[in-house]
Amino acid sequence: MRRRKKQNVEMPLLEHLKELRKVLLISAYAIAFGTIAGWALSDQVYRFLAQPLLGLKEVHFITTTPMEPVLVKLKVSVVFGVLLSLPVVVWQIWSFILPALKKNERKYLYFIVPWSILLFVGGAAFSFYYVLPVGMKFLLFAGGGAVESTPFVTKTSYLNFILTFILTFGLVFQLPIILLLLIRLGYLSPKTLAKNRKWAFFIIVVLAVIISPTPDLLTQLLMAGPMYLLYEISIWLGYMVVRRRQKELEKSERTGRGAVE
Repeated sequence: MRRRKKQNVEMPLLEHLKELRKVLLISAYAIAFGTIAGWALSDQVYRFLAQPLLGLKEVHFITTTPMEPVLVKLKVSVVFGVLLSLPVVVWQIWSFILPALKKNERKYLYFIVPWSILLFVGGAAFSFYYVLPVGMKFLLFAGGGAVESTPFVTKTSYLNFILTFILTFGLVFQLPIILLLLIRLGYLSPKTLAKNRKWAFFIIVVLAVIISPTPDLLTQLLMAGPMYLLYEISIWLGYMVVRRRQKELEKSERTGRGAVE
């Protein structure tokens, strides 16, 4: 796909709207084609998402309404279509925004976008492969010894649960991006973050309790642990960002003095 030509900063509003319309149309077509492909693969996708429960032999999937299987299939198709079309959508948005940014603003974007995607995928993978299998087993069988029962889970409720779960962990893993951006802009310093570790730990635990998709303590701890680890990593990376910024300032000062002389 060819990159959109550099836009004129003084481009009339109507031209900007036409470019935006083009971006939205191409993105919509990409999502539509992705959804069609998702419909053909929706059964395999749902089976993959259901792996944390399929490993528990005592749990059974059920449907409670005639429309539920079709609606679940449609929802899986749309989600898969969005994910499949994401490279096209990101490229369209990127090519629309990039020409209007300054050189230093582009550097932030070059850093934020790739690392944000990697961290989101990392958070989603961590929640799916490590947290969900433990969390689902605990949630479904905690207290089961009191009265013998067989767990039944509807396909709709499980799909909504797992999508919320994965999305929450993906967003939580954006913490280093936010902290490093604030450090780079000068609103925070790694020394401040290191000095307030105790408060940070307390706030992270409270946030884990609030935003955790499940009310159980185990899931909240499994969320708070990686969040605090990412906080510590952000401190270490923050010192690197500060040193690099100081070098850039010293270089610009030397350049400025040389130009004056």
